[in-house]
Amino acid sequence: MADLPRRHKIVLDEDRLPTRWYNVVPDLPSPPPPPLHPGTLQPVGPDDLAPLFPMALIEQEVSSERFIDIPVEVQDIYRLWRPTPMFRAWGLERALGTPARIYYKYEGVSPVGSHKPNTSVPQAFYNAQAGVKRLTTETGAGQWGSALAFACSLFGLECEVWQVGASYDQKPYRRIMMETFGARVHRSPSDLTESGRRFLAENPEHTGSLGIAISEAVEVAAQDPTAGYALGSVLNHVLMHQTVIGEEALEQLASVGETPDLIVGCTGGGSNFGGLTFPFIRETLAGRMAPVIRAVEPEACPSLTKGTYQYDFGDTAGLTPLLKMHTLGHDFVPDPIHAGGLRYHGMAPLTSHLYELGLMEAISIGQTECFAAAVQFARTEGIIPAPEPTHALAACIRAALQCKETGEEKVILTALCGHGYLDLGAYDSYNTGQMVDRAFSDDDLAAALASVPKVPA
Repeated sequence: MADLPRRHKIVLDEDRLPTRWYNVVPDLPSPPPPPLHPGTLQPVGPDDLAPLFPMALIEQEVSSERFIDIPVEVQDIYRLWRPTPMFRAWGLERALGTPARIYYKYEGVSPVGSHKPNTSVPQAFYNAQAGVKRLTTETGAGQWGSALAFACSLFGLECEVWQVGASYDQKPYRRIMMETFGARVHRSPSDLTESGRRFLAENPEHTGSLGIAISEAVEVAAQDPTAGYALGSVLNHVLMHQTVIGEEALEQLASVGETPDLIVGCTGGGSNFGGLTFPFIRETLAGRMAPVIRAVEPEACPSLTKGTYQYDFGDTAGLTPLLKMHTLGHDFVPDPIHAGGLRYHGMAPLTSHLYELGLMEAISIGQTECFAAAVQFARTEGIIPAPEPTHALAACIRAALQCKETGEEKVILTALCGHGYLDLGAYDSYNTGQMVDRAFSDDDLAAALASVPKVPA
């Protein structure tokens, strides 16, 4: 398409805001395995989830409806930043000398600088409707905690956040952002919960993990009848809320006459990846397009590429239902890499199921290559990415350079799920040569999987 107009930004009018979330489950060749009660090993029911989630979210979690209407109240808040822009990466393409056309959907324009409010706003809305007074949660890099604090402030809810210790130490401005929106933030593991005290007793300098922080937040919420728990990734309803990203991206690419050949997304728990790709998977299953869909995860936390597909707890203390997912073991504590939002031991059950069905592929990349890609992107496109999407950018650059070698004019799409202006400490580590890659060995995997529950096939 040599005659493609030289447009940097592709925008949608406000009246093109999606009014429905897309649920990929009804379109899949087979349904994903259900969550199981850890005691009975039977599928969990609404009563098992009711102590943590409002019934509206439980219904979405198990829904067989293809589309779920977005409440008008949520749409009104979405309009603060949605529809988000898509950019053609002309500067990066020119620097790479590639015939590939690279597009990125930019979610960093939200009030907290990431894609996370796409689900924090509806979660806060449904909890407020159900009479909940306080929401507890965990956060890694702080993007999710910031998003939930923002959403709670809009609906008059208290917000309490357990932030993974390594990120709490590395990213003080994320904590300040959460506190500015009214949240109480604790370094995890903390001495405020039974599970936190157990991990601190083992190691007073514990760097934490998302699994441990989830345990603390769930423990507190379960003991307070006025409190609920909110999760920023992994669960079906969370990924569904994020599909506004992919629905807008479909329309934006169509407006310039493009169809993607390759879609790339970073993966930690799976919400950004699912939000971007699920609408395109719908189109693929309907025979309207056939892009390669590629997940990219950290080499230090490779749940898809090295983990096993089996039932495991979503948290470290074993308080959650058992989820069928690609897991490194709920006891796994990742190295304190700078992409704090990708340091989770498991992959979303839906994303894991799609991987098993062969509808997507996955690779892992070390953080030094990712930050090299991020610096090149910043110098050619003018945006400093959050550490998490640097993984997708590195994979995009690999693919674009391959196109340079072969002469293929592929269309590459990715989601830049957040900016990195509160993550500059990570860039300082890279710029000064202090950043190192963290290896993940077979011995690490064997040790991490040792405590995974044995669930009969």
